[in-house]
Amino acid sequence: MKVLVTTGSSGGHIFPALGFLGALKEKVSELEVLLVLPKKNINLNTEELGVRVFYLGISSISPRLNLKNFSAALNFFRATFKTAGLLLKFNPDIVVGFGSLASLPCVTLGWFLRITTLIHEQNVFPGRANRFLAYLVDKIAISFQETRNFLKVNQKKIVFTGNPLRKEIFQVEKDKARDFFGLSRSKFTILVMGGSQASHRINLALVKALSAISVKNDLQVIHLAGESDFNFLREEYKKLGIEAKVFIFLKEMQYAYSAADLIVSRAGATSISEIIYFKTPAIIIPYPYAYKHQAKNAQVLRKNGAALVIDDAQLDTDELKINLEALLHNAKELEKMRVGFNSFSTDRANDLLAREVISLTSC
Repeated sequence: MKVLVTTGSSGGHIFPALGFLGALKEKVSELEVLLVLPKKNINLNTEELGVRVFYLGISSISPRLNLKNFSAALNFFRATFKTAGLLLKFNPDIVVGFGSLASLPCVTLGWFLRITTLIHEQNVFPGRANRFLAYLVDKIAISFQETRNFLKVNQKKIVFTGNPLRKEIFQVEKDKARDFFGLSRSKFTILVMGGSQASHRINLALVKALSAISVKNDLQVIHLAGESDFNFLREEYKKLGIEAKVFIFLKEMQYAYSAADLIVSRAGATSISEIIYFKTPAIIIPYPYAYKHQAKNAQVLRKNGAALVIDDAQLDTDELKINLEALLHNAKELEKMRVGFNSFSTDRANDLLAREVISLTSC
């Protein structure tokens, strides 16, 4: 089987693609993969991937008229011509797109050349690229059932798979997870993460909220701070007298999720899917500049009682402190939130999406 996979530059696009490819490799003995990425992407060790990688010079285009947009449009047309040659040379059995502008040339030209096409949508509310491609492709895989409401296409084209997770994401026994960080096995543990770029506003708001909480002795924190706030947060936790493990970036996220009693997070698709997998109560703060996507993701958790949701603008108030105090050591409320995750399918989406691709190429 020859598969061309195309995805955007963020972890929210790339990680599901890698999770899917891992599952596909396990199921198909003779598999040839070409992974198409924009030149601007998160730092990936492409040698570890074990697949061929092709980089497209492509950048986002905004609705405004400016010189940057002219350059971006020119790059898009260049990338489209390169993609045409790539498809004709590689001649894949299927093109699988994981959203973003970078997937448009590959999937659109795949459709034009009568190659089987499938797109995967990670968010509840589909991105612009996938909303356009939905009319062309043979199959649309979705991560949330609610996504059906936003796709005005033949519903028979849509299949629910969930959002593929990285192979590194798996449950670890709680005591073992806390031992990994050198944390207490008995203290209430909060995991804080602001998305792939971290969040300065969440970092500041959390320090402010924790400083106003009266009982801190039985509290510990794992905090993904980002580079700019790393030293600042370490000093603040020392001042507060709270045991905290602060990271610029953490590769072993399975330990962080498994150690946590409560998560404070943005609402990116990957973060939400991983929170669902670990069934950890959460306080979700949607990123305002991807508001429609992240707000819809957050509402799915709130609707099922699995999370509290705070608007980003409320970080300037005491709302985060109030929500933290409502949940800290509130075993009854936390258990109620954990039960809220039971309405979600926790089957690994990796296998479901791989099976869907195999089914399409076997027709």
